[in-house]
Order: sequence, then C-alpha cells, then structure tokens
Amino acid sequence: MPEWDAAEREAYLTLALAPGIGSARFRELLQRFETPSGVLAASLAALRSVPGIFEPVARAVRAAERSAGRRALAAVAAEGGVLLLPGEPGFPAALLEIPEPPTHLFLKGDTALLERPAVAIVGSRQHSEYGGEVCRALAQAAAEAGLVVVSGMARGLDAVAHAGALAVGGGTIGVLGNGLGFVYPRANRLLYAEVAARGLLLTELPPGAPPHGGSFPQRNRLISGLARVTVVVEAAITSGALQTATWAQAQGREVLVVPGPITSVSSAGTNRWLRDGAGPLLELDDLLYHYPELRRPAAPGIFSDGTGTPLERRIVQALQREPLPTERLVEASGAPVETALDTLSALELSGKVRRDGEGRYRLAVGLFG
Repeated sequence: MPEWDAAEREAYLTLALAPGIGSARFRELLQRFETPSGVLAASLAALRSVPGIFEPVARAVRAAERSAGRRALAAVAAEGGVLLLPGEPGFPAALLEIPEPPTHLFLKGDTALLERPAVAIVGSRQHSEYGGEVCRALAQAAAEAGLVVVSGMARGLDAVAHAGALAVGGGTIGVLGNGLGFVYPRANRLLYAEVAARGLLLTELPPGAPPHGGSFPQRNRLISGLARVTVVVEAAITSGALQTATWAQAQGREVLVVPGPITSVSSAGTNRWLRDGAGPLLELDDLLYHYPELRRPAAPGIFSDGTGTPLERRIVQALQREPLPTERLVEASGAPVETALDTLSALELSGKVRRDGEGRYRLAVGLFG
C-alpha cells in the first residue's frame, strides 16, 4: 500500500469507517479507484459496478463525509494515540496474514511491543480461584520469558493476564472492543490506565466509540491474530474465549488449553477442546516450545529428580490440581491419618508446601517454574 499524504489519510480513514466496508471491499475499491479520494468521489453507479459493493454499501460510501475521518484523527491525537495503516512502519505483519486483516489500527502506548513475539492468554469472566491462579502465574512466566501477553481487557481472566504481565515488568497489549478513551468495563479503569502507560492499547474503533454487539467477536480475531499461540486458561462451553480459539485455528495459529476439573462448569469448554485434540498446557515449556528463539528448559517440579516417597508424591500430585484443606488432603493421600499428617508436616518444614490464610495447603513453588 502506498504512503498517503495528510489529505489521503483523512480520506482513507473516512472510507474505512463507512458502514459495511471491510478489508476485502476496501481492497476492491482501492484497486478500482486507486486512491481513497477517488473512491469517495466515485458515482453511485461506478461504486455499484465494483464486485461485492452492493446498493447499501455504495450508498454508505457516497454518504461518507471527510469530517468523520478528520474528527477521528483529531480525537486520536487528543488521546495521545496514533493511527497506523497497513504498509506503514510498525504495522504488525502478523495481522496482514489473517483472513480478515484490519484496514487500520488506533494505538496508544508502546508500539514497539508489536515487534516482539506474543502469546494470547484469554479465559472466562466468571473464573474460579484455580483459573485465576493459573492465569496469573502463566502470564508472569510468559512475560519473564520475553513474550508479550495479549488479551482483551475484559473482566475476569483477561484482566488477570494483563495485570500478571505488568506485575513482573513485562509487556502487554490490550485489544479493545471499543474506542480509545471509552473505558469498558468501568471496573477496569485503573488497568486501562496502566496498560496505556506501560503497555499498549489497540483497537479498530474510532476514539470514544462504545462497544456494540459485533465489536467483541471482531476484537477476538485481532487478539489471536497478534499471537503465535492462543492459550485458553478456563472457559465455559459458551465462553467468548473459545471464539478467540476458533479464530486462532482459522488463522493457522496454535491453540493450547489448560485442563480443569471435569466437575467445573468454567472448565467445561476447555476440557472439550482437550478431548477434541487441542494441545494441553501443563508447564511453561509446553508454551515455549512454539517460541524456539526464547526457549529455555522448564523449571523442575517437586520431586522431578526422582526423590520423594510414594506418599509424598501423592500429596504433591493432589496439590497440583488445587489448594486443599487438611482433611481433604489426608483423604487424597490414601494413608492413615497420623502417617499423612506426619508426611504433610515434613513437606511443610522442608518448604515444599505451605498453608495459605484460609488454612489450605498449596505447593510452595510457582505453577510455571
């Protein structure tokens, strides 16, 4: 795509924001009329002669006013953001490869993050404690390994993924289903400010635009499109996170899912994907396998060196699934109560397990090394 001067960038954005104009129709129109200004100046009959440009779309183009593009450019500048068009330096090459590439991007923050390898981490808004713990640990480990964490700035695990990356000084990209300057959901206003200041916000919608029914599925294709791998941490059967996984498959990207309890509604969707052939993510190396430029040996787990008694191994294995209170852990161990308690005390004294504020036992090492 050629470099456009200021007037053509304004015309370009005006056309890109017209109703019914997607990437395919945009390309057809530019191929026929050569410049954005040429498209906007074309007659209704000329527009209708272009393949795929039906009457409603042609009328929308004819009704488009340059003031719309001018206002959007002024608004993004007022937000401290930028407009990036395909072919311009810094436009993510990964997004040019997907079936529905964006015609433009509005960005706010560190655009250099677009040049680094990325992983998408998504999951349920209504997540379990297990899902939150796994998501946070995974985002932190991925960021520390050098990956940019991409997610959708939604409540729940999206927010956990962004916050996890930021907590260790890593990079994160928040893909919005609304325009810059419109904070949605309101509960994420502090996270929005943090990502804008220390990461990157990205959207196709003009500044100030609220979300609408179709904006989140469209956002999801960008989340997966930016990343080499999409990881779904926890998702119910109808979760939007699985839409992102579906986009990733259609884009030829890898999908990994975190296994969850088969009794958990919030893991029903991810477990079905596992059953149907998706790759499981059990340790950091499952993810870094797809990033050989960053790959490092996975951190050893407890007793991975072959030490530990069978009873110690059973207790650790039970705690790998979820934190447990004493009585449930004793039951899971399959040992007499006194023997199980003695072994548990020894594991605690050795620093391999710990008790949290609610009296439950947890492994004392991170989930991902």
